[in-house]
Amino acid sequence: MIFLSHNFKDKPVVEPIAIKLQEIFGINKVFYDSWSIQPGDGIIDKMSEGLEQCQYFFLFVSKNSLDSNMVKLEWQNALIKAVKSELRIIPIRIDYSLIPPVLLQTLYLDLFTNGLENTLKQMCDVIIGKNTFTPQFTKFNNLKAEIIDNGDINIDIIAKYIMEPRSYFIILLKNEQSEAEVKIRGNGMSYNGFTPNMELNNGVVGNGWLIGVPQPTIPGFPLELLIKKISKAPIKIMTILHQIEKDQWESIEM
Repeated sequence: MIFLSHNFKDKPVVEPIAIKLQEIFGINKVFYDSWSIQPGDGIIDKMSEGLEQCQYFFLFVSKNSLDSNMVKLEWQNALIKAVKSELRIIPIRIDYSLIPPVLLQTLYLDLFTNGLENTLKQMCDVIIGKNTFTPQFTKFNNLKAEIIDNGDINIDIIAKYIMEPRSYFIILLKNEQSEAEVKIRGNGMSYNGFTPNMELNNGVVGNGWLIGVPQPTIPGFPLELLIKKISKAPIKIMTILHQIEKDQWESIEM
């Protein structure tokens, strides 16, 4: 039995989940008060019956449910069974509320942050015994560019986590070569070049200023660049590309 413990004020969130679960597992396998308790039924008796058969107790945590004595009664009774390993309690956070301290040792699902579809999938994974892992960091982004526009533009290219051995970048602008100059801020050796009408894989076309230094980019020591205006035209940055292999470049976070 799957028990959905919630406050009635949260039904707009809970009921779509209840309906999906009954479609997957069957209505008799899901204790949802709107169909599990019918007129004439004793509420406490039916709740006790549902808890007695329950294997998975999903507690929808919100301000509404935390203020509800009935919901509190449900999860406290479920906790007694959980201590005896007779069911699993899985809190589901649906607003800014904190998980009750006594349940903090239990890993919770975060519908508020992850959305309904991801949370429903995780609930189903728990029920069928499948690992609930959902990849969140499918692409590693180590570099980012912080940009300050003071007429001329300062760019700090930052390694967030680890050292980047190749410090070669292309600053792609909408400007013409006669309108801007890209260089290292301060003194130091650098490699410079210019490639007009660069076309990216997505069809975007711009003019590219190549700039690089022989040393790696290290966390805490950003590569400091300057885009200097040499005309009245405003500087228009399209993207910043980082060389990751000999002939391969990728955009970095700006």
